[in-house]
Amino acid sequence: MITELGHFALLLAFGVALVQMIVPMIGAAKGWPGWMAVAEPAAMVQFVLIAASFGALTWAFVTSDFSLAVVVSNSHSLKPLIYKISGTWGNHEGSMLLWVLIVALFGAMAAWFGGQLPATLRARVLAVQASIGVAFLAFILLTSNPFSRMEVPPFDGQDLNPLLQDPGLAFHPPFLYLGYVGLSMAFSFAVAALIEGRVDAAWGRWVRPWTLAAWIFLTIGIGLGSWWAYYELGWGGFWFWDPVENASFMPWLLAGALLHSAIVVEKREALKSWTILLAILAFGFSLIGTFIVRSGLLTSVHAFANDPERGIFILGIMAFFMGGALVLFTIRAGAMEAKGVFSLASRESALVVNNLLLAVACFVVFVGTMWPLLAELFFDRKLSVGPPFFDKAFTPFMVLLGLALPIGSAMPWKRANMRRAIYPLRYAFLVAVAIGGLVWSMQTGRSLIGPVGMFLGAWILMGVVIDLAQRTGRGPNRLRRLFRLPGADWGKAVAHAGLGITFIGVAGIYAWTVDDIRVAQINVPFEVFDYDMTLRSVTKSNGPNYVATTAVIDVSQGGAFLATLSPEKRFYPVAQMPTTEAAIHQTAKRDLYVVIGDEQEGGGWAVRTYIKAMTTWIWIGTGLMALGGIFSLFDRRFRVAVGTRKTPVKGVPAE
Repeated sequence: MITELGHFALLLAFGVALVQMIVPMIGAAKGWPGWMAVAEPAAMVQFVLIAASFGALTWAFVTSDFSLAVVVSNSHSLKPLIYKISGTWGNHEGSMLLWVLIVALFGAMAAWFGGQLPATLRARVLAVQASIGVAFLAFILLTSNPFSRMEVPPFDGQDLNPLLQDPGLAFHPPFLYLGYVGLSMAFSFAVAALIEGRVDAAWGRWVRPWTLAAWIFLTIGIGLGSWWAYYELGWGGFWFWDPVENASFMPWLLAGALLHSAIVVEKREALKSWTILLAILAFGFSLIGTFIVRSGLLTSVHAFANDPERGIFILGIMAFFMGGALVLFTIRAGAMEAKGVFSLASRESALVVNNLLLAVACFVVFVGTMWPLLAELFFDRKLSVGPPFFDKAFTPFMVLLGLALPIGSAMPWKRANMRRAIYPLRYAFLVAVAIGGLVWSMQTGRSLIGPVGMFLGAWILMGVVIDLAQRTGRGPNRLRRLFRLPGADWGKAVAHAGLGITFIGVAGIYAWTVDDIRVAQINVPFEVFDYDMTLRSVTKSNGPNYVATTAVIDVSQGGAFLATLSPEKRFYPVAQMPTTEAAIHQTAKRDLYVVIGDEQEGGGWAVRTYIKAMTTWIWIGTGLMALGGIFSLFDRRFRVAVGTRKTPVKGVPAE
């Protein structure tokens, strides 16, 4: 009964979304307040209905209702409760239902918190948001119904992919979806503004919090996914440039560019066309990511589906929204004349440089991700584009971004004296160079990544400190003024500091990783770098739905006991699939990362050990970037009412 109610709620949500898409848009065009007012209650009702449908599917997973095909394919009665719940979105059908739930959530939030928006803009934003919901609800109902019944329900299910049975992967997809699906809100604002023919400072202020929220969730989601890949897959890396990793990373880069571009619109009423284009492209790349994951065109450990028909449907959705928005942009872009003017040396110019670097970096990732497919499609050649290409092609843009960041933050708006702007940074630059030189002298003969990364990280961090110091002025009350800075200023400082710390962590793990693989005998010590390790035992045990092989390894350093590590291999009988559970001893300086392999014919066990320098700094930096976004999001200026426009919206040409 609950299943039928969930399916019925989904059908009702589709009908409500159609009403929300059509009626307010007509009302805004005709100036009919009653029709425009339909948007808010429709958005809320649509969200409630989809939430009820998602709740029904979750209940089916929790209760192991094997009359549903999706539960049979992705669950098992012995699976722990947390993975029964996460199994709801750990598959194609359930994840798409989560997709439309988040689209509806953002629409409902715009209805709840959009009271200060002009009535026509609010109606159009909610109508565009509803059109996205209509498209994907149709996709679910026609091709990916999560409530499809089994003719003969089996006694038990086929289990969830064992790689997804992990806390990191339980929470990674919802955060990621909140991020790149959340960019639909920026897209809706952009299209609504194009329809109205007006983009101004107020629009820039309205769109920023939605983009910022999406960027925060994307940052957390990418961080969780990277952390999971590091400790779960047993290869010791945090990023592999997998197509689906790239699918989330590209919108993150464009969302970062959009955030900085919207600041220029808000402060100076410049870069209007560019900001609108970024809003379209950011969500467009989210749709590209959805297409990559579900079309089966590119192989990935993250892929949900391998169905070309579904891929074609999503390709049609992507073509409609991106193509339609770009056509509308082409028609309207010429009218979006910038009001604010600025010189080549100014904060506006620095933000343009930031935008260009992030956008070109995104394009590089896109080309590397899609090139194997294009080469096979047009040239009949099978190519593999992996980390070497991305590291060489992408890294220079991040180096330039790191160099430019402190200088751009020091620039005043409109016009700057370059010498005066960068003069306070002279000592920061010297300290950063000294740190890079020290690292170089300590690691002669090794990669340049270490010194360069340390220099950039120190340069960004010192730039943040100097920027905060300059904002507090002089005198005895500097500390008080520091803590009274607006949330957006603190957010910028913390997020930029997080980026600098991430640079340091990435440089460390690339430059100073030590790798050792050997056959270890029970109670026979062996040495890895400056650690003494002893395999004490290897035992087998039964978990809830797996068989575990667990090693016990004692580690000492300089004769002093350091830790006991217990790496584990698991085998899931139902899925017939093994997984690796690495044992990691973490410090701020390095990670000691140990993986147990198979028992060898001649005796002993394969043991792989990595020493990963400064890996923890990557997660700290990612967390700080997200925290900085949160500080900015709760800036008081985003919560107060936005001033009304001086001229009516209707009929006013774009400025």
